[in-house]
Amino acid sequence: MIYPIVVYGNPILKKEAEDIEKDEIDIKQLVADMFETMYHARGCGLAAPQIGKSINIFVIDTTEMEDDPNITPVKQAFINAEITDRTGTDEMFKEGCLSVPGINEDVIRKSTITITYLDEDFVEHTQTFDGMPARVIQHEYDHIMGKTFIDRLSPFKRTLLKGKLKDIIYGRMRTFYRTKPNK
Repeated sequence: MIYPIVVYGNPILKKEAEDIEKDEIDIKQLVADMFETMYHARGCGLAAPQIGKSINIFVIDTTEMEDDPNITPVKQAFINAEITDRTGTDEMFKEGCLSVPGINEDVIRKSTITITYLDEDFVEHTQTFDGMPARVIQHEYDHIMGKTFIDRLSPFKRTLLKGKLKDIIYGRMRTFYRTKPNK
């Protein structure tokens, strides 16, 4: 099932997501739907708040983005995730977001992260990621924490984007994927 994408201005994107209990929902189906929605919208990550669900789950697939032969692309779901460490260098990269269509801006993030999460079978893992997987995980984790990459921009940059952000809030933008209008 392909969900509509919730766009900037919707209050769910500012709310911290709730952890999921085992057997609370059909996790495998939700993960499959999230990957399908993400691929349909041509994204590399998608968090549950972006499909209108305030729960702690996100999916990523960095296969198409990874250009460093020393870093293995990552395709997986993260449930009840918690980033426990951010290390390495500060790296800048132009990020975009399915919930903030048409805007791409430089965002500084740490190059390495350690994250504890549950997989689709509710088995706990703690892993360290570098490079693009670390960046995408941090971006999606921000959604779980009630933030978008816009929140990481300087006040001056946000002021410059004010008109574009208002267009998104009021549905005056075009996307090739279905979005959920703000009410």
